[in-house]
Amino acid sequence: MTKLSVNINKIATLRNARGHNRPDLLQAARDCERFGAQGITVHPRPDERHIRYQDVRDLKAVVTTELNIEGNPTPDFLNLVREVRPEQVTLVPDAPDAITSNAGWDTVRHQIFLIGVVQELKALGCRVSIFLDPSPEMVKAAVATGTDRIELYTEDYARLYPTDPAAALAPYQTAAVLAQQLGLGLNAGHDLDLDNLAYLKQNLPGLEEVSIGHALICDALYLGLENTIQLYRRQLV
Repeated sequence: MTKLSVNINKIATLRNARGHNRPDLLQAARDCERFGAQGITVHPRPDERHIRYQDVRDLKAVVTTELNIEGNPTPDFLNLVREVRPEQVTLVPDAPDAITSNAGWDTVRHQIFLIGVVQELKALGCRVSIFLDPSPEMVKAAVATGTDRIELYTEDYARLYPTDPAAALAPYQTAAVLAQQLGLGLNAGHDLDLDNLAYLKQNLPGLEEVSIGHALICDALYLGLENTIQLYRRQLV
């Protein structure tokens, strides 16, 4: 079964809108786990517009499944990871002002930099995943970094899925098969939802984990958080 890690950034966005502690982010993380989430994902950004660095420290003490911290490995981000030592770190090449993740790493151009970061994070005991577009060239170059996994950036899949699911999935299947051949674990994330998730799961070999936040939290407004997490879990069987 592919694991579901729930990204709780949007819960922090709602909390920050009023400047108090409602909703309670830590309780939300506990509830997500209680309702069936197999991991909690956060993506702290430099402006702390949703997840704050202190949230990450606090979450480490309460998350009992797997804490996955996403982000660009800037000095501040790496200092946070050194302190928290999450189970997984997902390296994402976000610009400081990015609204959301919008591209994977160029693992050829940035290979030397990524090798150093991956080595340090693995020495801390963290599993490392590199956010990638479904490019065979980038997958092959990712191996040389020493990363444990890659996370395929699925925005293009989600955008094309409604009109041609097979064509939308094709480059991701190629990348997934290659990752398996090269010994890389496989994660996926971005714009996955209840409409497109099952097809991805059924047709993407070796998919170990998906990270889903925005769509899941939007669905929870209408369906309830517990029911929504269970619905997403069922897509991954």
